[in-house]
Amino acid sequence: MSEGGGWAAMRERRMAEPGAAEAYDAARLAFELGRSVRELRERRGWSQTQLAKAAGMTQSAVARFEAGGTVPTLMVLERLATALDVSLKVGFEPRGEAA
Repeated sequence: MSEGGGWAAMRERRMAEPGAAEAYDAARLAFELGRSVRELRERRGWSQTQLAKAAGMTQSAVARFEAGGTVPTLMVLERLATALDVSLKVGFEPRGEAA
């Protein structure tokens, strides 16, 4: 790459910006939640359209969610959980080693 030290240097500069770490964590969480819902949907053999109908959503909203493009509300997560016949569990766990 040219000036600036390449991708790693650019990432380091961006992550040092105010709010960058929080935005990255939100994007990671959205991606992980979307991946979990996609896996549950696929295990049922459902299309995105079938899940959307069962959850009272549009197919495009399900697609955006599964791709990690949106951070869902608790109500949306509960609707998806109900449609997929699973329990929604929201909680806090200690980071690192347990005390």
